[in-house]
Parts: sequence; structure tokens; C-alpha cells
Amino acid sequence: MKKQILDGCTAAAHVAFALSDVATVYPITPIAAMGDTAQKWGLQGRRNLMGQPLEVKEMESELGAAGAVHGAAAAGALATTFTASQGLMLMIPNMYKIAGELLPVVFHVGCRSLATHALSIFGDHQDVMACRATGFTMLASASVQETMDLALVAHLAAIEGSLPVLHFFDGWRTSSEMDTIDVIDYESMRPLVNWEKVNLFRRHSMNPEHPDLRGSAQNPDVYFQNREAANRFYDAFPAIVQQAMDKVSSITGRSYHLVDYHGAPDADRVIIVMGSAADVVSETSDYLNSENGYRTGVVKVRLYRPFPARELCEALPPSVRCIAVLDRTKEPGACHEPLCEDVITALHDCGKFRDTRIIGGRYGLSSKEFNPSMVKAIFDEMAREEPRNPFTIGITDDVTRLSIPVTETVETNVASGTYQTILYAIGNDGTVGGTKQVAQIIGNTPGLYAQAYFSYSAKKSGGYTISQLRIGKKPVTSAYAIDGADYVGCHKASYVRRFDMLDKIKPGGIFVLNSPWTPDRMPEKLPADMRKAITEKKLRFYNIDADRIAAVCGLSPRINMVMETVFLYLSGLIPFDEGVAALKERLSETYRHEGGDVVSRNIKAVDMTIAALKEINVSEISGWSDPEAPARPEPAFADSALETFIRTIHTPCIKGRGDLIPVSAFSPDGKMPMGTTACEHRRIATRVPVWNADKCVECAECSLVCPHAAIRPFLLSAEEAAKAPEGFALKDATGAQQLKGYRFHIQNFPEDCLGCSSCSIICPGHALTMTPLEDVVDREVPLAMWAMANVTLKDRLLPAETVNGSQLRQPCLQFSGACAGCGETPYVKLLTQLFGQRMLIANATGCSSIWGANYPSNAYCTDPQGKGPAWGNSLFEDNGEYGYGMLVALEHRRKRVAMQVRELIDSPDTLPYLKQPLEAWYSAMDDPELSAATGGQLRAMLEPVRDLSPAYAALLEEADLFGRKTVWAIGGDGWAYDIGFAGLDHVLASGEPVKVLVMDTECYSNTGGQTSKATPRSAVAKYNPDGKRVAKKELGRMMMTYGNVYVASVALGANYQQTIDALAEAERYPGPAIVIAYCPCLNHGIRPGLGHSIVEQRRAVEAGYWPLYRYNPQAAAEGRPALTIDSVIPGADNSGANGSSPLTESPRYPDPEPVSTVEQFAMNEDRYADLFMIDPTEAGILRPQLQADCNRNREALEHLAKKP
Repeated sequence: MKKQILDGCTAAAHVAFALSDVATVYPITPIAAMGDTAQKWGLQGRRNLMGQPLEVKEMESELGAAGAVHGAAAAGALATTFTASQGLMLMIPNMYKIAGELLPVVFHVGCRSLATHALSIFGDHQDVMACRATGFTMLASASVQETMDLALVAHLAAIEGSLPVLHFFDGWRTSSEMDTIDVIDYESMRPLVNWEKVNLFRRHSMNPEHPDLRGSAQNPDVYFQNREAANRFYDAFPAIVQQAMDKVSSITGRSYHLVDYHGAPDADRVIIVMGSAADVVSETSDYLNSENGYRTGVVKVRLYRPFPARELCEALPPSVRCIAVLDRTKEPGACHEPLCEDVITALHDCGKFRDTRIIGGRYGLSSKEFNPSMVKAIFDEMAREEPRNPFTIGITDDVTRLSIPVTETVETNVASGTYQTILYAIGNDGTVGGTKQVAQIIGNTPGLYAQAYFSYSAKKSGGYTISQLRIGKKPVTSAYAIDGADYVGCHKASYVRRFDMLDKIKPGGIFVLNSPWTPDRMPEKLPADMRKAITEKKLRFYNIDADRIAAVCGLSPRINMVMETVFLYLSGLIPFDEGVAALKERLSETYRHEGGDVVSRNIKAVDMTIAALKEINVSEISGWSDPEAPARPEPAFADSALETFIRTIHTPCIKGRGDLIPVSAFSPDGKMPMGTTACEHRRIATRVPVWNADKCVECAECSLVCPHAAIRPFLLSAEEAAKAPEGFALKDATGAQQLKGYRFHIQNFPEDCLGCSSCSIICPGHALTMTPLEDVVDREVPLAMWAMANVTLKDRLLPAETVNGSQLRQPCLQFSGACAGCGETPYVKLLTQLFGQRMLIANATGCSSIWGANYPSNAYCTDPQGKGPAWGNSLFEDNGEYGYGMLVALEHRRKRVAMQVRELIDSPDTLPYLKQPLEAWYSAMDDPELSAATGGQLRAMLEPVRDLSPAYAALLEEADLFGRKTVWAIGGDGWAYDIGFAGLDHVLASGEPVKVLVMDTECYSNTGGQTSKATPRSAVAKYNPDGKRVAKKELGRMMMTYGNVYVASVALGANYQQTIDALAEAERYPGPAIVIAYCPCLNHGIRPGLGHSIVEQRRAVEAGYWPLYRYNPQAAAEGRPALTIDSVIPGADNSGANGSSPLTESPRYPDPEPVSTVEQFAMNEDRYADLFMIDPTEAGILRPQLQADCNRNREALEHLAKKP
């Protein structure tokens, strides 16, 4: 068999492709790549065992994917799907149906946490355990190799046993881990399949040539009996699975059983477990038995449903005195967790082990680390006279006291025999991809095996990544984090003060730093504890300015070629010349579609690397052992609860120490305070804008377009200006009369800026210059701190619904986790500046929920009065309904408040001087601004007399409802166009005043750029690698058909004021409203970079690719056209005829290359340009069709604009 470096997802997809006709899928982390990978294989010519490519179809949701799998199987196709977490939950209803109809479907699940008190994209068994009653059989894999082998078992057994199989493997730990494995070729699989059973299945499928009926409605007289008729299939299935395992073993030489025991034959302590933890326990058990005199063992449960009770009893050694059952799930209220419950039942029923103690424990929720040290702690706990039961491991539970303390670090013999590497990097710098390439290069070397594992912050491209690479001379099976590294790389200089990265390096190890610092600056830049570790551990310390090389080669921010070359050179695992040759060969293959220039630039970076790598002799550096300089004082916290959160939770998490936080520190319901991102100061930009006051035209457009609120205008009174510190540049405020006497300043927040350049690109006066962070950070940070602490908001001087007026208001979204140059955040930030003090936000799961609320980072904040957006997330698919529920609740509660006020107005007992404020509020209750103002006055007058009347006290209990609130449902196109469309449609059709903002990136941004129904024709996206064949769904025009929904289409970079107007009109409109905003995304591959997203929006509108319009039913009621088209017609007279309105306030920045056709626009983005490299003929067909789609949409809008 051929050895390859594969991850668990690819291993499962390899088998699913071979033995399936149809895969209906929907993208979800961490298995989103499986369908896309399988689809690409088909385009590359791969064929399944039936001689066809696997038919991969993307659905609108997992609910749809499950329904389509059901239908495909009913019609005789061998069907599969790939899913996890909430996606699997949506499939449960269909799973009952599929199992009930005895269909041989296989689900491959990279199991993942469920959203409870919070969403988590990381791995555990909560999702699959929620499916154990569906009738699906369940099979667990523990490693990447097992994932391939048992995926084959799953398909063989499903066919043979006529039952569906849920094959699961740990999300991230197995799904994304790359290992050197033996790949089973398709021809070896062919003789293992019972083709007669396949033919029998197809013969029994739905077909009008031999019709039958299935899925009827049954009555009480027969349902029970019919349900029991399937028992024999389940009774026979364990033996069928074992037969399939034996078949796979016959071609691989690897032995599998329903349950496997590993350990001492006379073990007195045994752990029973499923998934990747089984290998951790096996490795630790071997070490403890051989080195420490323990008698331990592990039972690996592979078949979970039907539960193999007899096989479990036979596998356990008779000598066992204590069994610990580990569950990677939590089922509140149950007597035991699921696996533990099954084990207790099985051992009771078999009549053996009556004197054996059985305890159960939870571990590893949300990919919580599980390592040999924890395994030893469990075995030691089992030796106690009264071990904890139940217990947890890996956390400190100081509330219910269930946790077993881990007091000893264990390094097994397996770990000591491998070369281990940890690389700390930032998302989008190429390190993860580079590590995968190195694993491929070294792991494919004869006699060497590789394992690569990656952990991520859930922040977008600016979040941290930690890559862990193990290289050994035998297969690496250590499914846990590295604790003793031979090589540590810090690929982001600012991380030296964020992570304790040298606590895991071995003495004498190699430490490589990417920084622009010369040796003499190292004492100043490196923290004292890092310098001490370098000295005491006698590390080989190297520095290289990889960012400079990347910039010279035109590769910024990607430094992977440089750092890969460094690793190949210093690690010495393979001859350096061979490694570099293999690297250059791979990059030529990787970038062949990008053109020769891209390849040559990467090769140039490789060739420049070694000369730029410098070894640092710390003994020669003056001041190396000096103590740490005093830290900059942090501003005082006004909110003690926020201060506590920052100290006990936020700071440890940001520094990578979240695992050490005890249970007592957390709010049980998962809430967190507002504005925590203001305390992060990530320092991830390499260049930041510096303001030149002399060139500034005071337009505040830089603030408007900034995705992270990292540059803002300040107005200073004469008194404030007189106290400004040195270097705080000021100029006279100009423009409106009310600004006379004020001084104007633009301030960047360099530690929070991501360096996208959007502000400097659009600046009409060229007043912003991107400058190396190192040159300005020490000067600008104190200025920013002074401005925030000493300059009051002047947010009432100018109208809020203007560019300048809105930017003088507090942005209640700041320093988010979005990508540099993100197209989404400027809209939400603007929304909070316009209405943030009265907003409730229902946020669909997706990019916006992650960049806004990735615990413990809350990018939403309050104004100086403590008011700001109340934010909540339910699910991906129900966000419209979630927001609708909020609105219904608020409207209902305010009706009660109105009743109370009315009763007080009418009551003769009400104090006379209260009547006027009560009347004032009652008259203004539906006006957001006036109701808040009159409500504040009423509250102030009621407080002193609260105790005089229960009615006063009762009204004051509801005082936070005096101001009228607004509910905005926010999400991306994946939610609005696809998975949540039915709910969104219902909510907008209700007539209720729910407001909706759709951030249209034209793809599934959060899961990696898959096609949505917002993806235009000819765009290359995942699930459409050869270009989308059908037109974009016109959501706006669809919603106009209701006639009572406000609809707007906006693109901030094309027309600032039109965007503001649309949001304001939507807010004021007395019914439902939807604003669809064009949001360029990293997945678009904008050629100049995502920092040009604002310019790209203007180009999209100029080309006629994205229309700007506002549809206001109130205008129609007044006899005016309801639809106003705000964008120009490319190449036409745009005088405002036909109901259209030309751009009234186009951004003033220069467009270097105006466009007039969709083709000109499209060729600036990889998602369109790539099709010409992949399939020029098809591109020549589809691109004119895209232009026709845009023309047709424009014509339809013009037709609507003529109607009164």
C-alpha cells in the first residue's frame, strides 16, 4: 500500500468517494473540506468503484442534505454525507426515517461540541451522542489510519447489514491531524464489497417499473409490531461489522475488533474509552506498566451502536478491580454519561465483575487537552479506596469538586523518540500551509513518519495559530499536544510577550524568532523570563526578518516559504538540498495556476533565506540579563465586573493560559461583559497609518471605512486642546458653523490596528501614511490613551445621519477579530454608531458571530453612559426567528408599560406633578429618541417617590423599556439566502418591524468560501471549483414582491451617504426592513489585497455588477415610485431618468482604474480570474452570462422603478 500524509477528513473522504454514488452536503467546521475535496477528485478524473465520479451536491442546509441523502438512498443510490455538531442535529429527524427504512447510508462525522451556553467549533462527542437513539449504528475511529480503515468497514457493513452507519472521529484532533498512513487503493476494496447486496438494494429502490409505497401513516393497531420487525437487523449487525473488520484486516494487516483490549493481562485498573483518547491511554498504559510497575489497560470501544455488551465482557481481564469509563460529552441530569451508562448495564447483565468498581468521568470537552499526565492521574485516582465518581479531568472544578488534580508531568517513551516542533504564528501568514508542506516533504522520505496538528484561535485571519509537528522513525500515534519540543518557532514578533512559548522547549533546543530586531535590541524587546529561559536551557537562538524578505519578494503577509526553509535548514531531519528541491517542486505545483511570476517570487524568498538567518550569541549582548522594564500602566476600569473578568478570565485566555482558569471564575450561563477587546492590544499590524494634519480635509472617511474602529476623529474644546500632550497634532475644525472654536484630530490605535491600509487608500487628501509599527507605537499609544481618557464625545454637534456626524459618535463595535480589510465590520460598526444605544442584535452564526463574540473577546462595547448593543446568538438557521422573538417580547412588554402609564395618568391618586411627564412619555413612546428622553425624565421624577405607591415601584421595574428599542437581525448570505431563508422570509412577511442586515460576501466565508445562492454565475468557489453554472439569487427583488417590506442594496465604498441613508430609512420604516450590503471577502482573492475592499465596492457598482437601490413602500403610498436606483448605469447617460438617482455623494478617493464592464471588474479577483486558468473555454461561456445576469437584474430594477 502507498504511504501518504493525510488528515482524517481526507482519509474518510477517500473511502466515501470509492463506495458512494451520491454525497449531499452542507459546509460546517471542521469537515467542510470533505465534500469539496471529493468533488475536486471527480474533476481530476478519479472514479469510484462503480466507474463514476462521486456526485457531490451542496444543499441549502444540513436539513436539506439529510433529506437529499434519504431521497438518494430511497432511489437506489449508495449515499453519504459529511457533517458535525449543529449540522448533525438538523439531520436527526431524517436519521430516524433512514434507519426505519433500513437504508445503507453512511454519515461521516468529525464530531464537535454543541452550542449550549456558547458555540464551540472544537471537538467532543456531544453531537454523536445526541444521535444514539435514532437507529443509526455507530462506529468510532481513534486515529487517521483508523479513520480510513473503519470508514471502509462502515460502508461494507452498511451494505451487508442494510442499516445506516454513523462513522465518527474526533473533530480537529483526528479530522485535521495529518499523519503518515497506509492508503487503501480502490482495487483492493473492490473484492471486499458484497455486490449482490448492492444489486439487491438497488432492485428494492423506488421505481415506477416496480412500484411500492414507503413512509405511510400507521395507526396504533400496527405501529408497535412493525417497529419491532427490524430487531433482527440490529441483532445481526455486530457480527456483520466484525466480518467487515476482518475483511479490511485481510488487506491491511491491521487487526480490529468491536472492542479491543490493550494492556497488562493481569490489569487491576482499566479505562474504557472511544475516539482519539484511546491511543493516548494505550501509550500511557504501556509506559506505566513497563516503567512504573503499574498493571493497567484500556478497552477501545469501536462499535458503539448496537452496543457490543458480550464482546466487552469478554475483552476485560478477569483481574480488573476498578474500571473508569471516559465520556467526551456532557448529558446534564442523567445518572451517568452515555458510554458509562452502557458499560454499567452491559457488565450487570453479563453477570461478571460484580465486585469491580465502575466510575465515570468527563474529559476533553471542546477539544480540551487530554494527555498522558491526565491518564496517569486517572489511574492513580482509581487506586484510591474511594475514587471520585463522577469525575472530570483536565480542568480545575472548585465549585462541585469533581476534578482530579494532575500533579505530575508524564513523558512517555513514544514521545521521547520523535523530533517535536511547535510554531506560533498568525492566521494568514502561511505557517499552517507551510507546516503541511514540510510534513509532506519529510513524511514522504523513506524511513520517516510525520504527524502534524494545528490549533487556532477562532478569530479570523488575524488570530493565532499553533502548528505542532512530530517526525519519527515509526508511525506517530501521540494524539496530544507536544510538551517537550526540540524546535520552537515564533513567527510573529509581538507574541514574545503573549505566549510562554519556551516553557515547552527542551534544554539545548532551537528557538527561531521572526523579528526586525538586531541583537542589541533583544534585551529591550524580549521579556526577562524569555531571556532567562534561553540562557538557562542553553537554547540555540536564531533571528530572521522574514517579513522583510516577504515584502521584498512581493509575498506579504505570507512568510511561510522563508520559515519553511529555516526549519529544513536547522532541523537537519533530511539533507537540506533535498528538502529545498522538494519545496521548490511543491511550490511550483501549488502556484502553477497563479502564473510564473508568483512561482519565481516564492523561489526568490527561499533563496534569500539562509543568508538572512542569524544565530544570536546572547553572551555577547549587553544588558541581556537586565530585569524587565516597568510595564506601561493600564487605564483604570470604571466597571469592577469588567476588571474582574479581565483579570481572572480574559488575560489568562489571551496569554494561552485559559486551561488553568477554575470553574468558579465563569458565569454559568456563558455571558461576558462588554468591550473586552479594548484590553487586548494585539500588535499584529506591521504598518499603521500616521496622520498629517496639514493634508487632512477633515472628512472622517478614514474612520468610516476602518474595519476595526482603529482610527477615529476627535473634536477638542479649547480647554481640552490646551491640555493636549506633546505630539498631539491639532488643526481648526472646519465645515459646519457649530464646529467653530473646536480643534480636530485623527488618532490611530496602533496596538489594535491590523494594518489593512483601507484608511490610507481612500484618504482624499493623502493625509495618512502607512508607517512601520516599530517606528511609531511608543509615540502613538500614549496619545491614543490620553484621547480616550480626556476628550469627551462631541456626538451631538452634527447630524448623526451624515458621514462626519456618524463618525463623531462612539463606535460600539471596536477592535474585532475580523480579517484585515474585512468588508463586513464597517457596516455593523456604522449601525452601532447610528443606533447602538437602543439596539438588540440577533446575530446568525457565521463570520460575524465569530469576529464579534469569540470568548473572551467581546468587540461590542458601550458609550460613556453604559448603553450599547445587546447582542445574542442562537443558531445559524434560526436567526430571523430569534430576532423576531426578541421583537415580539419587547413589543408585548412595552404594551404592559403603556398600560401602567395610562392607568397612572387616569388615576386620581397619582401625584399631580407626575401627570405631565407621564403624558409626555405616553405620547412619545413610539419614537426612539423622544421616548428615551421623556423616559429618562419620568424615571428621574419617579425614583424619589418609589416607596409611596406600588404602582410607582412597578413602573420603575420596567424603566429600562421606556426608550423604544430596535431589533436588528444580522448575518451573512449563507444564513439569509440559504439555511435561514425560510425563517427570514416568514419574519419579513409578518409585517412586524424587524430590521435585517445581510452582509453579502457571495460565499460561505466562515467555513472557507463555499458556494451559496448569493454566489454569482462563473465564480470559482468550493463546491463549484469549475465555476458556478447558475445565476445569483436576487434576494432584494424577491422581498419587494411583498409590497410592504423596505429593501435596500448598498455598497459602502461606492456611496457612503447612500449606505447611511438606507440604514436610517430602514430603522425609521414602520414595518419590516432588509438592507443587503456588498462585502468583499478574503475568499474573493482581490488582487491588490483585502485592504482595497472599499475600492472594490466602488468598482463593483461602476461596472454594474452590484446595484444600489432603496425600495420604500411609503413612497408608493405617497404616489412616488417606491424604488429609487442610486447607482449609475455603466456607459449610459445617468441623469436620473427612469426613477433612478445618480450617485449623490460618491467617495472622493481616486479610482486608479475606472471600470465600465463586469469583465473588467471580475478580472481583478481570483474567484473569477482563476476560471480562465482552470477552464478557459468554460470561462468564455460563463463570463458573458454573468454580464447578462447583471444586465437582466438592472433592467428588472428599472422596470420596477417606473412603477408608482
